[in-house]
Amino acid sequence: MGDLDSASSAPLHPAAREVLLAALDRGYADPRRLHRAGREARLLLDNAREATADALGVRADEVTFTPTGTHAVHLGLLGLVRGSRRGDTVVHSAVEHSAVRHAVAWGARAAEVGVRGDGRVHDGDLVEAAASPEVGVVALQSANHEVGTVQPVGELELPNDVPLFTDACASMGRLPLPSGWAAAAGSAHKWGGPAAVGVLLVRKRARWRNPFPGDDRIDERSTGFENVPAVLAAAAALQAVVAERDEVNTRHHALIDVVRRRVAAEVPDVEVVGDPVRRLPHLVTFSCLYVDGEALVTELDRRGFGIASGSACTASTLTPSHVLEAMGVLTHGNVRLSLQRDASRADVDAFCDVLPGLVAEIRARVGM
Repeated sequence: MGDLDSASSAPLHPAAREVLLAALDRGYADPRRLHRAGREARLLLDNAREATADALGVRADEVTFTPTGTHAVHLGLLGLVRGSRRGDTVVHSAVEHSAVRHAVAWGARAAEVGVRGDGRVHDGDLVEAAASPEVGVVALQSANHEVGTVQPVGELELPNDVPLFTDACASMGRLPLPSGWAAAAGSAHKWGGPAAVGVLLVRKRARWRNPFPGDDRIDERSTGFENVPAVLAAAAALQAVVAERDEVNTRHHALIDVVRRRVAAEVPDVEVVGDPVRRLPHLVTFSCLYVDGEALVTELDRRGFGIASGSACTASTLTPSHVLEAMGVLTHGNVRLSLQRDASRADVDAFCDVLPGLVAEIRARVGM
């Protein structure tokens, strides 16, 4: 049994734990100070930046560590808007993460482009919309956080003066970064690094300006005092995840295929959503008719399975998932399963064995 919700936050990778403990005593000082402790902290920070850049295939001076992935999204996207020579409209897909949508609502104007039933953006419509003179930035996620569909980021042929922002929080480390972006964002706790570490990538020649009040730090993109031990541990986890991802992804793809096949065959009135092939390797989402997603999450938790509801309806907003609505799929009774790195066939089969009976039981309660 166990946690099947690694897409929200993955457990700390063993490589990160070891580095974090070692760095706590050495990386406490301000890395901008010239005394010995400051120089040692600066060395650790530079090492973290170099290791992150190497793992992602970018330059070290394109890497900035932020307090969270959400902050990296806001800083990266709005910085491109502020640096644009065109307008302040952001063209984005209808399935972008709420961090992107909220950033646009706060500091820009939105032009939304629809998606297909599998969650993939209509890229021709996106490119056409980007040609409008008032458009300053295009935002397209690398992969969807709810259904796993990988987007055609590297295939877009945008106007030369329209930069691309990509939210890579769902895929960073698990998949290679796509090409073509001017700024990108990631979140360390999703690849097994410590929480509260984000990664902002800004291409060296990108027209980017800090959209928020500044700091007295040297780096224009600085967000304040870095948690040096945490960013070093995040970099160590990222390196480890990248090194093992071919093996892990192959295994996860096969396990998720089992879930997709068994759920579709063994649970009546169910819809498995997202692209079955071009997807994150570790994630699957499905919706069960006549079932409340939160009730299913609760019953699965009682039996030892930690799984996420796909935001069909939350107590705070009482609104269905904008991702599922945009795809035109069933929004209620939705759950998302995402595998940890050491997940096994036994874990997957145990989940699939329990699911049909639980769904039938919940439906019986409401007379279905």
